[in-house]
Amino acid sequence: MASTPVIGIIGGSGLYQIDGLVDIEWRRVASPFGEPSDELCFGTLAGTRVVFLPRHGRGHRLPPSEINFRANIDALKRAGVTELISLSAVGSLKAELPPGTFVLADQFIDRTFARAKSFFGTGLVAHVAFGHPVCARVGDALAAAGREAGMVLHRGGTYVCMEGPQFSTVAESNLHRGWGCSVVGMTNMPEAKLAREAELCYATVAMVTDFDCWHPDHDHVTVEMIVGVLLANAERARALVKAVVPLLGRQQGPCPQGCQHALDNAIITAAEARDPALVAKLDAVAGRALARR
Repeated sequence: MASTPVIGIIGGSGLYQIDGLVDIEWRRVASPFGEPSDELCFGTLAGTRVVFLPRHGRGHRLPPSEINFRANIDALKRAGVTELISLSAVGSLKAELPPGTFVLADQFIDRTFARAKSFFGTGLVAHVAFGHPVCARVGDALAAAGREAGMVLHRGGTYVCMEGPQFSTVAESNLHRGWGCSVVGMTNMPEAKLAREAELCYATVAMVTDFDCWHPDHDHVTVEMIVGVLLANAERARALVKAVVPLLGRQQGPCPQGCQHALDNAIITAAEARDPALVAKLDAVAGRALARR
């Protein structure tokens, strides 16, 4: 485990256009799990190494169901990332979270069904703990950075992830509200699960673009509506990243929550029964844990 933090950012293509980001270089990082969404953008901000990945690819080429989440997380791990911040557009399920609100979600409900959700499988089985899916240390840094940047960030809430690419029906929207969810999106699952398997400290910033269709004034969500708020959110997202990177860069030592050792008691397959091919694919994601056995 690297002693110096490397901050990973997954989000919109414009997030690498931050004042103060230097030594910028786009590089392809190969993954045994396939092609990541795009090349990775390496740079330095306030003396801290940063790696950006446009989740949908530059130009927004990939719909949610076709994102190779495993390749994305594996590539970021291979690039040396230790802390990972996910920024994503969401719809609000609560009146008190209007468009323009940033929510530091700390729980998830996964309603996706067409995505590979684990690095592990036949020949190498693992079950990671996921009761607290967001790293509190990264969440604390984001909250402090928001205050420093003059933003109001709503701390806590449940993000329900649907498959998409279609937006919700009114029945679905009301179901999610009945479950007590705060926001609905299409991209944080299985991203957060894979980040935990890769022993990364992960946190999400859910950027509200609209009230989901439950709202009487927003019963027909359109792309035009969302894009307008997205553009306004992007500037604030860049300011948040600029403020949080130095805070995370100063953090040293192991994660108090244990994110960086999530696999210590998760791998259940006996050493002699493990599939060598899968073990080789997991050299970046699980190499530390596999070397212990």
